[in-house]
Amino acid sequence: MAILCQSCKQASATVHLTDIQPSGEPVERHLCEACAAQEGVTMQPHEPIHKMLDKFVKIGAGMQEAAQRQCPHCGISFGEFRAQGLLGCAHDYEVFAELLLPLIERAHDGGTQHTGKHPGQPDKVNKQRTTLRRIKRELDEAIAEERYEDAARLRDDLARIEAEGADERE
Repeated sequence: MAILCQSCKQASATVHLTDIQPSGEPVERHLCEACAAQEGVTMQPHEPIHKMLDKFVKIGAGMQEAAQRQCPHCGISFGEFRAQGLLGCAHDYEVFAELLLPLIERAHDGGTQHTGKHPGQPDKVNKQRTTLRRIKRELDEAIAEERYEDAARLRDDLARIEAEGADERE
């Protein structure tokens, strides 16, 4: 027997959701695709079972081959990487590139380029921040070691760089 949509009470419910209340109690909702879409629930297109099974078998065979591939520099296999989560050397990125790319894309929401600690910010901003941190650290060291001439020079450098950054932001 088909369940009716709890929202429109006309179409058959094809989307079944379980919401967890703040108290921890699960609440089931049954919606038709149209009502689910109105609530912002997106559906993945259905794929015939035989196509999914074909993909699964191909992926399984490919992963067995991939698991045995080894880096000629450090000797780690891709299977060892998958088990440990750590690569053996810098060359592994090249040796396992086509195997790592899907993992990197999935981990970074489709991104394949390293964007650093502050994604989306221009290199100039990042370099300026790094320089400011270095100068502040050197200034603290100069003051602690009572090198007041060096401290005064570093203080002036710091003020100049901060002023340049403020001018660029305006």
